[in-house]
Amino acid sequence: MGIMSIIGMIVVGFIVGLLARFFYPGAVAMGFWMTTLLGIGGSLVGGVVTSLIFRTPDGKFHRAGWIMSIIGSMVLIWAYLNFAR
Repeated sequence: MGIMSIIGMIVVGFIVGLLARFFYPGAVAMGFWMTTLLGIGGSLVGGVVTSLIFRTPDGKFHRAGWIMSIIGSMVLIWAYLNFAR
């Protein structure tokens, strides 16, 4: 993983986290880093769910698309608001 991959992951995680915060009902107060971490984590959760639903023939991890990433981030926001505080 190069530095550009890490920067790209941070940018995409932040965008996914912002979109998840926008679609999540109610106000969600969190900073840049928490939004980014929940966006990256949501992408991983979305990838796992996508891998369970749409199995690949070779059994490898299936990437999540934007919609599943946002849904996964919304699930993590819900868990963060209900269990982490």
